[in-house]
Amino acid sequence: MRIAMWSGPRNISTAMMRSWEHRADTAVIDEPFYANYLTATGFDHPGREETLATQSADASEVADMLAGPVPDGADVWYQKHMAHHHRPGMSLEWTQSVVSCFLIRSPEDMLLSLHDKTPFPSLGDTGLPQQVELFDAVASNEIPPVLDARDVLEDPRSLLGAFCDRLRLPFDEAMLSWPAGPRDSDGAWAPYWYDAVRASTAFKPWRSKGGVVPEELHAVLAECMACYEHLHQHRIKP
Repeated sequence: MRIAMWSGPRNISTAMMRSWEHRADTAVIDEPFYANYLTATGFDHPGREETLATQSADASEVADMLAGPVPDGADVWYQKHMAHHHRPGMSLEWTQSVVSCFLIRSPEDMLLSLHDKTPFPSLGDTGLPQQVELFDAVASNEIPPVLDARDVLEDPRSLLGAFCDRLRLPFDEAMLSWPAGPRDSDGAWAPYWYDAVRASTAFKPWRSKGGVVPEELHAVLAECMACYEHLHQHRIKP
């Protein structure tokens, strides 16, 4: 089984990748379209040169790889994707070979956390409109799984168990904890972004980010809320 988990930034996406990687039957891949995104946009993100040196920037080549053989003969291939790496005009044909899933987070908390790293992010930077586009494309056949980060952090065992049930996979207790430290599977940008998750050994208990979304981001927040609610109504519930 190939699982394509579409997330926005600051959405426990790397912790979720850790959780799946700790299963004995699962291989993972970290943001395989990142080099393509950096090449197409020209953005000078931390780790840009390392990313371009270690990933293909050819979207078609990446898509063929993701729909191809599962690494190391694993039964499950968990693919961590940033939804904003999906750009207009990119083919979704390869997604017919994966189970698309969606990881969301309260827009207030997400924007406050993202604002710390990317001052005054745009709607596109959040990945939410891209998640809605991808969700709607998949939902025309069957409603795909949606996980809310808060639900996962409040009760990892129940939510991951329900998620595995939805995927018709056995739950593995190993998903609830993992050794601290880096992984060979981490993207080349990990030294710039993954300090917290590399120090972690499990999902941290949920707590509100706190603070107030700056007035300059209120319009973005309103658009984020509309996208979030579109997805949240379909979330797997505790």
